[in-house]
Amino acid sequence: MTQQLPRHAEVVVIGGGIVGSASAYFMAKSGVPVVLLERGPIGGEQSSRNWGFVRQQGRHPLELPLAIESNRLWLNLETELQADIEWSQGGNLALAFDEDRLDQYASWVEEVRDHGLETRLLTAEKTREVIPALKGKLAGAMYTPTDGHADPTKTTNAFSNAAAREGAIVISGCAVDEIITADSGISGVSTESGYIETKQVVCAAGAWSERLLRNIGLKLPQRLVRATVQRTTPVPPITQAGVWAGDISFRQRRDGRVILAGGGADHDLTLASLRDIRRFLPNFRQNRSLFRLHLGRPLLRDIVDVVGIGARSQHPFRIHFALPTEPNRRVAVRALEHFQKIFPSINDIQSEEQWAGVIDATPDAVPVIDAVDQPHGLIVATGFSGHGFAMGPIAGRLVSEMIFDGTPSLSLEGFRLDRFTEGALAEPRSVL
Repeated sequence: MTQQLPRHAEVVVIGGGIVGSASAYFMAKSGVPVVLLERGPIGGEQSSRNWGFVRQQGRHPLELPLAIESNRLWLNLETELQADIEWSQGGNLALAFDEDRLDQYASWVEEVRDHGLETRLLTAEKTREVIPALKGKLAGAMYTPTDGHADPTKTTNAFSNAAAREGAIVISGCAVDEIITADSGISGVSTESGYIETKQVVCAAGAWSERLLRNIGLKLPQRLVRATVQRTTPVPPITQAGVWAGDISFRQRRDGRVILAGGGADHDLTLASLRDIRRFLPNFRQNRSLFRLHLGRPLLRDIVDVVGIGARSQHPFRIHFALPTEPNRRVAVRALEHFQKIFPSINDIQSEEQWAGVIDATPDAVPVIDAVDQPHGLIVATGFSGHGFAMGPIAGRLVSEMIFDGTPSLSLEGFRLDRFTEGALAEPRSVL
């Protein structure tokens, strides 16, 4: 949906993914005049390409209170948004093929016990009761029955449509060129369609946030990785749970098709890869086997930007329109082979479509949700590190609360932007 760009707005939200759309919805519902800007179609980049998992299971302890509250919002989201988002509360099942992995799950369950989350360890026998078609060696699993999954595109658009019904101005196909500041505060937003005067901006631009913020003097350590995903042909019912199975993860849609993700992620090396590299090294060392590094066109584009050749250096958010979406075909093939290995009875399955989803990650894999001190009037909600879909509803509500009265209903102390400069980084501790 596209409306005429207003000359003034009380609040401008940059980014029409699930976090930005949810923020606009909860603000509009609270009576706050808000404009939502998205440079492409709503949910057209990261939010439409994720796996659709909605889980509390395996979260970093810092994230868990938000994940639990977000889960409560998900339960009634279809009624709230007046839309079918294909919500299914089938639980989340993390398989352990050896005792070491099962011990890791047991440690996490013990660590978060005080949060009251219903998560339990299953024996191999009990696991097969949840997912009978599973074959092969198995040590057990971790099971959270209150988790679920939904359709990413339908959910993001449901939020933006509901925001519009509540009075928000939703403008797609309008790239933001720059956040404008004056006297230590926000003064407006410059876009490809014109200028909007505003005193409050929410930066929910996902993978583009680092560059937008860098242009106003803020440092956000952020790296982009590509995760390969595919949709298969329909197969008989397997399980209603979202499943983590070693090198693959999957969920089954209502129509029988499987959304199947391969293991690990691809990182295209750029000049930005060298920026703040020491902050990312601990996470990289801990998960070295999961990353595949590539040297190619993205680095060349960066060099062209630095030299200042071409229109992209002046208008990067307009010219370089799409995030990289090329899947790793070898990963997709291996993922399907792994799936057939653990489900040998499902032999008539083929890949219908493959794509890559971009994940914007922080050094500690914890997002930034923060009303920064300077420039005054800026709220940053980004860096969700692959958790944005599940956390989108609560992130949007908390952003709305900060705009409405300045006080979020949950503590966001561990989500501050300045933790990266103060040395208050959280240790990467999620187990999924």
